[in-house]
Amino acid sequence: MKILKIIGITVAVLVLVVSGLVVTGYDKKLAMQAFAAYGKPDGVFRAEDAVAPPDYTKEEFWAALPGKKDPADLVPAGVSAITQGEGKVDTFFIHPTGFLNAGSWTSPMELDSTTEENTLWMMANQASAYNGCCNVYAPRYREANIFAYFSDAEVRDTILDFAYQDVKAAFEHYIQHENQGRPFILAGHSQGTHHAKRLLAEVINTSDLHQRMVAAYIIGAVGNPLSPAWFASMDNISACQSATDLHCVIHWDTMAEDSDPVERAEASLCTNPLTWEVNEEYAEAKLNEGAVVPVGTYNLNFGNNEDLATGQRFENMTSPIPHRTGAQCRNGTLFVASQKDSEFDAMGSGATGSYHGLDYALFYMNIHNNAKLKANTFLQQLNARKQETASPANEQQASLD
Repeated sequence: MKILKIIGITVAVLVLVVSGLVVTGYDKKLAMQAFAAYGKPDGVFRAEDAVAPPDYTKEEFWAALPGKKDPADLVPAGVSAITQGEGKVDTFFIHPTGFLNAGSWTSPMELDSTTEENTLWMMANQASAYNGCCNVYAPRYREANIFAYFSDAEVRDTILDFAYQDVKAAFEHYIQHENQGRPFILAGHSQGTHHAKRLLAEVINTSDLHQRMVAAYIIGAVGNPLSPAWFASMDNISACQSATDLHCVIHWDTMAEDSDPVERAEASLCTNPLTWEVNEEYAEAKLNEGAVVPVGTYNLNFGNNEDLATGQRFENMTSPIPHRTGAQCRNGTLFVASQKDSEFDAMGSGATGSYHGLDYALFYMNIHNNAKLKANTFLQQLNARKQETASPANEQQASLD
């Protein structure tokens, strides 16, 4: 049994978590079926078995808030950030999957757990990329278990829909009670990106909120493509085409050079984070403004082990490493230099070539700086419009004030 457990965890590390659910080939599918049988929760998903819904009026149901100290406040050594709560722009960040335990189909949201530590890992290494421009809001939610993705489509979609209702409720609370009319960035990764896609299509695109959305950095969708058909279904949301485009979407899935492209049923948007353009031109490593080695440990707590916290803290980020890798979009996938045997190797996957776990880390400073650029561009355009519409009388009154 011990050998089987080691094999299961090895397969998970190399193929499941870090590969970002990229499974191709008959042998790998068999491996995934075997691992899913080992690690998935018992029984079927029933909404009534889940814990009570989060109360987003309470601080404890937020992984990051401007008014509390949390890992989303961290900055790499030598990098500056705004004072949280004083920004003129917000970021609403939806974290990816951190719940791997076989205890239930959706997270029980225990604070003292490896799952919660994984959420904090995401705040430190992903959500923090936006604190150079923005007040960061990130809800905790009853996320889908990783094994929902290895269930049949109907079951998977039912569980993800359940988790999405929490995300939607958090976003609506944020807009109604926290945002105060400020512009905002929508951001996420993996499962968080899947929920962000629905928010974009069902809530933001269909309301005036699209006018306040600076941009959506929704990264790592893998098998849930940001397809031409998905964009065509929306009237007000399109793909960003340049570093300063606004009210638009950015996305990529990262793979090591010489790997196969991500397999999808449809084509998917690939934004090159070194140029912020959508094309298949190679961007040289000199355009990489700084990769950042992830701080802390992502807990691989599979199976029926107790979901107990390890006690890790997220306190210091290392300095960015400029020019780490070039990047090129091909067939909807972003290809980068191999990170094998480097400080980034722990979040890579030699088995599949997927750098799903490095979608943020390899381009951290490009994201950090572009979010600031887009936020400032939005504010400048907003101020210009206000000046154009101001009457001479109003201008005189403003000077008297």
